[in-house]
This record gives sequence, C-alpha cells and structure tokens, in this order.
Amino acid sequence: MTHSQSHKFAQPSARPYAYLSLAAAVATISLKLWAYRLTGSVGLLSDAIESFINLVAAVVAIWALTLAIRPPDAEHAFGHSKAEYFASGAEGLLILVAAIGIGVTAWDRLLHPRQLEQVWIGLAISVLASVINGATALTLLRAGRRLRSITLYADAHHLLTDVWTTAGVLVGVSLVKLTGLLVLDPLVALLVAVNIIWTGIRLLRQTAHGVLDSVIPQTDQDTIDTILSGYKDRGVQFHELRTRMAGRQRFVSVHVLVPGEWSVQRGHDLCEEIELKIMAALPDTTVFTHLEPVEDSLSWADLGLRRHPGADTNPETGV
Repeated sequence: MTHSQSHKFAQPSARPYAYLSLAAAVATISLKLWAYRLTGSVGLLSDAIESFINLVAAVVAIWALTLAIRPPDAEHAFGHSKAEYFASGAEGLLILVAAIGIGVTAWDRLLHPRQLEQVWIGLAISVLASVINGATALTLLRAGRRLRSITLYADAHHLLTDVWTTAGVLVGVSLVKLTGLLVLDPLVALLVAVNIIWTGIRLLRQTAHGVLDSVIPQTDQDTIDTILSGYKDRGVQFHELRTRMAGRQRFVSVHVLVPGEWSVQRGHDLCEEIELKIMAALPDTTVFTHLEPVEDSLSWADLGLRRHPGADTNPETGV
C-alpha cells in the first residue's frame, strides 16, 4: 500500500527565495564592478567574479525548484524532487570554476603589481554589496531549513562565503592602502580562491549524499519509531523500515506484520492508519507499507542486510 500527500498540500514554494537571490546577485554584481573600476583592485575583481557565479546559480536554482514541485507523471512516478540536486551540484561546480578564475587573475596581478585608486570609496561600495548578500543569505538559510530545500541551503552558504570573501578583500585592500604593499591585494585574492574551493567541495559532497539516497534525519526516524511503537500492544510488529530523501520529499517503506487470523480489510485499515499518521507527523512524505502474517516464517525471510535499529526480531527464531 502506498500513501502520499496530494501535490496541492505541499509546503510553500521555495521559488520566491530563488528570485530574491537573483535580484541580490544583480545588485551586488553592479556594485562590485563599480568598486573594481574605481580602485583597480584584483581583490575586488575576484569578489565581483564570484557574484557572477551567484547570478548563474540563482538562475539554475529557479529552474530546479520549478521542476522539483511538478507532480508525479507517467515517466517520473516518484515525482521530480531530485531536480534540486542538479542545482546544488551545478552551484558547487560553478564555485570551483570561479575559484580557478580568481586564482589566475590574482597570480597575474602578483607578477604585475598595480597601484590602487580611490580605495575608500570602492571599499564603501563593496561593504554595501556585502550587506545585501549577508541579509539575503540569512533569509535563504532560514527558508532552506524550514522548507528542507538543498537548493536554497546551497545558495545561502554560497552567499555567506561571498560575504566572507568580501570581508577578506576589504582587509587586504585596506592593508594595501595603509602599508603601500601592493602584493597584499593578489595574495588576499588567492586566499579567497582557496576558501571558495573548500565551499564548492562541501556542496558537491552534499549533492552526492542526496543523489545516493541518504536516509532521512535521525529526528525524523525517531518520530517514525515512536508512531510504530504505539501499535505493538495490538500484536503488530514491524521490520524492514527504510527511508530516503529526494530533495524536500521523504520516502518511507516498512513491513507491517499482523496476526494471520486478521481479515484483509482489518490489515488494510491498519496500514492506512499508520501511513496517515506518519504523513501527518512528517509533511511531504510518501509512505509504503507491506502487510505480512507474523506467524509465517516467509515473512521474516525477506529481512535485508541492513536492519533498522528499532526493528523487531522473529519471535520464533529470535533473529
């Protein structure tokens, strides 16, 4: 048996937040390029390059989130929620590309130093861009956690990295102005590139975990265990509890073992009740149940290699 929430009852769309990220990217690119043109700082240029990546990532996020909320169809029976992993993976790769571009530019400036101009005006403009990014990042981070959207979560962390990038660049450019050491500008840009690479690798690892069907969070598993344990005093047992995440969508599968003397209708009603309780406790969840007679040894012969910690053992064999 299978139960899942109707598409119309899904959580609010994450797309408006992606549009917010797009608007922030356009604003910060404009400001950072202005700051670069005023100062000639390669550090500020590296900061602007990363904002271009933010713009591309926001466009990819809008596409992925639009596809992810589409309901199941004949070719995609389990929905399209994994589309979000395309966005997070693409953003991770784009971050690495940005880091390489920043590194090449910084290395060239390291070999050919250049005097900076109108530094304080340029820094003030860059600070304004950083404030926009910071506010947007915190908004996306809260929304990503609330909506369980890896796309928003990835975008938020990228923007936070952009904030730290800007902070590092501001320090470097300020030191150049105060000390006259032009080499500090490209050195800071190289450090920024290394930091961006680390962020990109983390996002790619998160994407890989999602594509490989990671289990749902432990708190959600504990919720399911609590619901199932409430049925044990009715002679009901469970095993083969499996879970996985696909974007914001959860999938839960469990075998329900009842006394063989029960009627089909009684067993069916029980499974329906269990499915609805799990979905009420964990929104955006598809639940699969498989009904089996508890006395039949074949019911216990299908135990997989991975047994859920809360699964019961065969009362006849003790395994």
